[in-house]
Amino acid sequence: MKRIVFVVFEGFQSLDLTGPLEVFSFTGRYECLIVAAEAGEVTTRSGLPVVVRHGVRDLDPADGVDTLVVVGGRGVDAATGDEALVAWIREAARGARRVASVCSGALLLGAAGLLDGRRVTTHWGRAEQVRRAHPEAVVDCDPIFVRDGRIWTSAGVTAGMDLALALVEDDLGRDAAHRVARELVLFLRRPGSQSQFSVPLWTARPESDPIRTAVDAINARPGDRHAVGDLAGRAGLSPRHLQRRFAAEMGVPPGVYVERVRIEAARRALAETAEPVEALARRLGFGTGETLRRAFHRTVGVAPSDYRERFRTTGRDER
Repeated sequence: MKRIVFVVFEGFQSLDLTGPLEVFSFTGRYECLIVAAEAGEVTTRSGLPVVVRHGVRDLDPADGVDTLVVVGGRGVDAATGDEALVAWIREAARGARRVASVCSGALLLGAAGLLDGRRVTTHWGRAEQVRRAHPEAVVDCDPIFVRDGRIWTSAGVTAGMDLALALVEDDLGRDAAHRVARELVLFLRRPGSQSQFSVPLWTARPESDPIRTAVDAINARPGDRHAVGDLAGRAGLSPRHLQRRFAAEMGVPPGVYVERVRIEAARRALAETAEPVEALARRLGFGTGETLRRAFHRTVGVAPSDYRERFRTTGRDER
């Protein structure tokens, strides 16, 4: 049975612990332990008290830690100054098969010297802090989780559950991860390359039913024909009325929104599949590979081939 050890501290985000803990525990294949600076009651950011049975003084960091998971939360800034806790993380990581962080837990990994040369992610609100504190790391706050060799990092809060499912799949296979996701009513699986800045998440929800109908159609099938006339027909509006209301409710014209959604879909496909750019362009409504390349470079700043090389989901060899 593999041992998963979670590191917590005063003011940690409760879901950073309980979400991944439920994922691992449900399999019945892991022994899950929690360690803090001292054994006893640790209070989460929300005020929830958690009784921790192990402190760093009584849990040997060399005692069979398979996967080390460091949580995040508002208290992480104080925790990075706890020399005993940071030293314990450093020692435990030395013998662990995998090391992971949830949200701002990346700051503790950095304090322990574990981010040197690594590509990592964190909650978007902490990205600049991680960059300043650890210039030795390559911080990409877009994906919801990143694997770089044996170091796995994730974005905020619920992304920790996506990370845990990916770790379960890595250990036990897709079927096991699917059983957990189905039981916990989770999406299996949000890929690590899915953006924290997902277009549907970060764009205002339409106020009216006609525009909501148009937006839902774009989000559901980015590769379909979404010219103004097509969207107007779905929404039951004239093309001119559709354009005016769409821009007023969404903040951008229909064509701009369609391109954003298609680019996001292309980013996921480039990171997760080997689908040729030409085929990808046809499937997602760009028509030609050259059209996709121009739109991708204009929006993302790099060519699709460079993006695939940098963000493909296969991890580097462990080191």
